[in-house]
Amino acid sequence: MNLFHVNKHLLALILSAASCNTLAKMPITIHSPDNQLAVELTLEQGQAYYQVSYQGKTFIEKSALGLTTSIGDFSKNLTYVSEQTKRINQTYQLDRAKVSQVNYQANQAVTRLRNTNGDWLDITFNVANNDVAFRYQLSSANEATRVKILSETSSFNLPDQATSFITPQALPMTGWKGTKPSYEEPYTYDQALGTPSANGVGYTFPALFKNQADGWILISETGVNGNYVGSRLGESTKDGIFKIEFPQAGENSGIGDTFSAMALPAKTPWRTITLGSDLAPIVETTVSFDLVKPQYQASTDYKMGRASWSWIVWQDASMNYADQAEYIDLAAELNLEYILIDALWDANIGREGMEKLVQYAASKNVGVMLWYNSNGWWNDAPQTPVNLMSTSVARKQEMAWLQKIGVKGLKIDFFGGDKQATMQLYEDILSDANNYGLAITFHGCTLPRGWERMYPNFITSEAVLASENLVFNQHSLDLHAYNATILPFTRNPVGAMDFGPVFLNQRLSRTQKDGTIRSTTDAFELATSVIYQSPVQHFGLTPNNLNEQPDYVLDFIRTVPSVWDETKYIAGYPGKLAVLARRHQNNWYVAAVNGEKQAKTIEIDLPMLADQAVNLLVDAQDKTAKQVRLTVPENGKISLNLLAEGGAVIYQ
Repeated sequence: MNLFHVNKHLLALILSAASCNTLAKMPITIHSPDNQLAVELTLEQGQAYYQVSYQGKTFIEKSALGLTTSIGDFSKNLTYVSEQTKRINQTYQLDRAKVSQVNYQANQAVTRLRNTNGDWLDITFNVANNDVAFRYQLSSANEATRVKILSETSSFNLPDQATSFITPQALPMTGWKGTKPSYEEPYTYDQALGTPSANGVGYTFPALFKNQADGWILISETGVNGNYVGSRLGESTKDGIFKIEFPQAGENSGIGDTFSAMALPAKTPWRTITLGSDLAPIVETTVSFDLVKPQYQASTDYKMGRASWSWIVWQDASMNYADQAEYIDLAAELNLEYILIDALWDANIGREGMEKLVQYAASKNVGVMLWYNSNGWWNDAPQTPVNLMSTSVARKQEMAWLQKIGVKGLKIDFFGGDKQATMQLYEDILSDANNYGLAITFHGCTLPRGWERMYPNFITSEAVLASENLVFNQHSLDLHAYNATILPFTRNPVGAMDFGPVFLNQRLSRTQKDGTIRSTTDAFELATSVIYQSPVQHFGLTPNNLNEQPDYVLDFIRTVPSVWDETKYIAGYPGKLAVLARRHQNNWYVAAVNGEKQAKTIEIDLPMLADQAVNLLVDAQDKTAKQVRLTVPENGKISLNLLAEGGAVIYQ
């Protein structure tokens, strides 16, 4: 027998032993700390799968795992190598989110598999009480130093009778001036699985599903930076299987690849699954932040708060010195920390005028945030300033000037894609801006994926069909209340959402003689300042509101926080009702919004306010907000009468 045959025989014995080891070691079951949630990992004919159960009921059926890459296939012909487990118990702080103190506890299992080339795929599962997260790590046994991850086999197999509340992925270079995809599509509603999406290219994260009477499931991802693409869910099969898909080739005008390229060893972002018997775990989850780490230190103490914003109601015509000075005065009168000055300021106000305007705002203790177009050449959006955020040299020169004149932050718009090149642009903007003490809001953009913790100067992102649409068309405004009871259970649980709340004009225009007509009540609008979570809230208020609204409404606006120490689900169902409680320091704010066009009386349980005196802003019959002073009963239960598309706020 020659040496080749000896080595071949030895390899066969090794593979045979590995196969026996697979039979001995798989399946692997990982339980949550409270033992209510279980993940089972199996290897069947060389293919890795997982499934998830909660309280003995199936929430995710057998779903595929794996990758296809430039160094080999990790989606089939895998063999088991080893498993390592540990308990995670980490405490950390957040300074601009829905909570401030987090104690993350989970059980972790890292399962090492080997492909036919001898390279390793590590699959890490973290299982917390209501959260499952998994990611991959690739290591080469053959001295490879880099890898292209071409696709993922990763899938989510929902129970067949589950229904969806998800937004379809937009086609590339569609929408206004070719600026999509930008996560601005309407949600499905209790839709059967297997129903084709609106555009035939799947759905964006996050994705909410109702598991019949058993509970709710929220699927998303976190930890995406310049090393990976932003992913989405593909089309659902009739059996309810959603596969991970990478960006479309045409995104960002075709710039960049659709795959991910990294140095080895390579780690992918985390896929997350939050589940529970009701919506409380969905609203209260911190899984987007639990799995990531800060990427750099803050260069300054970034201040959060609320902002006046002329463009949302007064539109482009307000981009002049006089109107912006009036909105600075509005911010000062309402104790708002900022003014957001939107597009065209460079053309209509000018740089010298902006320096004077920033000085005027500072004299009123109001910080200035300025709008920029992200564009290099990836869309046709004409708004300026343009070509100043797309390259490092131009960006740093501009940011140095912004720092010099005292600007506090930027709103950067029109990104239109999830490719790795685009994700790298987001990260580069954030990193450069931190060097100049500038906070960043993204608009016309992707979903933030753990960015509040990863980037200390990241404020918020739009990534939602936001309030500008209330001004643009009546249909969106007619659905405003309905959508306000969907977003707290879908988009907002995974990250800050720059919706732009609180409109008190009856017609959304400067003169109120034309424009879209609002049907929501004033109390509803005030409640959205709490229902929607964003560490800087860009309010839809106008100067005339100072003379039209009672003092107690203005006083509420002057004091409502934008960052929270604790968030609790109280009651609700998508499309019908949302009631959330948020605590800032020692004070609780409870907000309720009615998503339906019929009045309703609700009873809610507020043990945190039991036997305490509180203020109540609630619907008057003429749709204004009336104030009531009351004491919550000792049992913590209170009834609220909400008008059609109405609301209420209880606060201390």
